[in-house]
Amino acid sequence: MDASGGPGLSLVIPAFNEQESIARAIREAEEALSIHFARYEILVIDDGSTDNTVAEVRRALPEARHTRLLRHEGNRGYGAALRTGFTAARFDWVAFTDADCQFELEELPRLVALMQDVPIAVGYRARRQDPWRRRFLSWGYNVLARLLLGTRVRDVDCAFKVFRRDVLPWLMPQSRGFFVNTEMLTRARQRGFEIAEVPVTHRPRLGGVSKVSLREVPRIARTLLGFWWKEVVWGGRAQVTPMVLATRQTMSQADVARKPELGPSSLLVGPIVRPGRGREAA
Repeated sequence: MDASGGPGLSLVIPAFNEQESIARAIREAEEALSIHFARYEILVIDDGSTDNTVAEVRRALPEARHTRLLRHEGNRGYGAALRTGFTAARFDWVAFTDADCQFELEELPRLVALMQDVPIAVGYRARRQDPWRRRFLSWGYNVLARLLLGTRVRDVDCAFKVFRRDVLPWLMPQSRGFFVNTEMLTRARQRGFEIAEVPVTHRPRLGGVSKVSLREVPRIARTLLGFWWKEVVWGGRAQVTPMVLATRQTMSQADVARKPELGPSSLLVGPIVRPGRGREAA
């Protein structure tokens, strides 16, 4: 999108003990959004960090004119940080990403361009820069999420998503932890909201450590199964399943040259889901 006009964008960045990367995350966000959006804001949500994350954010604020810092006094969890950011967002489009600089914010306009047709656009990591074990566990989790909850996307936990602000009240997560992505996309299916998915560049983590570890797997599995039992088995079923359509996004030759791994053959935007009718989906 050109910076000459159009709806504004609120970018939410949850942060917990991200002192090594948060300054760069703010700088990259300010630079990328200033090029593509006439109106924008960056909301850094400190979730009770115990390191120097807050000090680093405050040090960056004098030169980050569009950035605000919101704080939790204690650690409430990833989902709570997103809720705080979503509630505070002021513009028509609300995006979020993580503070570890694993995504190129220059690619945000590719997602936002889809907002003319759909209320939710999500990325998937085209060449994921994670250890094989992490990729394998993620693959298995995504298979279960699609099978049990009908999330429909290939990379439910990709932290690069954009929502139209008017749909967020229907999707506001209740989960405290990292199940939040699965919960929101399941609720999107329940409401029949359209979703588009596009490939995005994934970079190695800049610093710090991932907040998701193997020790989290049993808890996340219990959460998924509990949510499935409550929301799907006992939550009612749709009379009409939303139709899934796929469409192809064009890519310029310059983009292909710059990112050959995201060449035209990989730019399948999908699923784009048309809402069904009758009772809300489970």
